[in-house]
Amino acid sequence: MTYKIPETCRMGVLTKAHTLELVTLPLPEIGEDEVLIKHETCNICTTDYGQWLGKREHQGYPMAGGHEGSGIVIAKGAKVGDELQIGDRVGLTYAYCGVCKACRLGEQIACVDRDKLLSYTAKSPFGYYGTHGFSDYFIRPARYLIKMNPDLDPTEAGFLEPVATVVNGIHKLRLKPMELAVVIGGGTMGLINAQVARAFGARVIVSEPMAHKRKCAEEMGFTVIDPSAADPVAQIKTLSDGKGADTVIVVVGTTEANDQALQMVKHLDGRILLFAAGFPVPELNIDSNEMHYRKLELIGAFEANQKDFYDAATLLNNRQIDVKPLISGKFPLDEIEQAFADASVPGKFRVALDLWGDGE
Repeated sequence: MTYKIPETCRMGVLTKAHTLELVTLPLPEIGEDEVLIKHETCNICTTDYGQWLGKREHQGYPMAGGHEGSGIVIAKGAKVGDELQIGDRVGLTYAYCGVCKACRLGEQIACVDRDKLLSYTAKSPFGYYGTHGFSDYFIRPARYLIKMNPDLDPTEAGFLEPVATVVNGIHKLRLKPMELAVVIGGGTMGLINAQVARAFGARVIVSEPMAHKRKCAEEMGFTVIDPSAADPVAQIKTLSDGKGADTVIVVVGTTEANDQALQMVKHLDGRILLFAAGFPVPELNIDSNEMHYRKLELIGAFEANQKDFYDAATLLNNRQIDVKPLISGKFPLDEIEQAFADASVPGKFRVALDLWGDGE
C-alpha cells in the first residue's frame, strides 16, 4: 500500500490554562533513521488535562502535549530496518538517545540527553514543549516506536505508554504470584494497575468510592470494596484473614489514600507502591522508626524504560489485559477543546482524540 506524503500537519497546542489552539506546521524531511506516522488517535492523559485545568503550571507554555498515541507507518528513512514496514500500526515510547551510559544499561528514563530531545521538558524546533501527540501526522526516530497488533482498536494501542508505566511499577514492586495486592483507586490507571498485577499472578482487591468505577472493576472480575460505605482498612483486614495486604498500590494522589495504604499493608515486610502524583502535594504520615521496625518498603514509580514498553506491548497485543472498557469517549481533532473539557470531568476514564474520524 502506498500513502500520500503530506507537507504539513495540524496539531493541538495549549497556550494557557483552558485555551487550546490548532496550528498548521510544515513537516520536515524524514531523516534516514526516522518514520513518518499518520497518527490515528491520542488519548488525553491526566498530565494533559491537569495542565488545561491550570493545576500544572510548572510544565510551561506553549505545550504541545499528547503521548498516549498510535498510528500507521506511511514512510520511513533509508536506515530504518525491516522490523517496521509501511502500513504497520505502532505505539509511541519515550524519547531517548540510545548511546549514553544510562540508555546502554536499560535505564532510558535517566537518558542524559533526554531534555534535548522531544519531551515535556524541552522545546521543539517549532518552539513548543511536549511530545506533539495531538497531531494528525508526525515524524519519530524508529527507535521510539513499537509495533502493535493490527487487530487492536487504535485507541487501545494508544494505551501502550500508560500500561508501560504500570509495568515499570510492578517490576519495582517485585510482585509475586499468589500475593494479595490492594489497588487504591479504580480509575483508568488504577484498573490498569489491577489488571497488570493480576497478569503477574497476584490476587487483587480494588478500593473505589465511585459506583460506576466499582461496576467496571467488578465486570473485570476483581473483588471490590467501597471505602465510603465502611472502613476500608477493616474491609481489607477481613478479606485477608486479619493479615493485611502484601502490597498496596496507591493510584490516588491524596494524603487520605497514603494513610489508608500504611494501615492496610501487613505489619511486617509490607510493600507500598506510590504510583500517583498529587497536586497539591499529599502528606506521608510515617516516621523512620516505624519503617525500621516494620521493615516496610515505600517504593516510588514514574515513567518507563524500553523493556517496560515491550512488556506492555505484549500484554496489549496478546490481549492479556483489556483496556477497551477504559475508553469513555472520542472526539475529532477539531473539537479538541471539548475533548479536554470532557476528559477533566471527575470520574471519567480515558477520552481520546480520533485524529482522522468524527469521534464516533
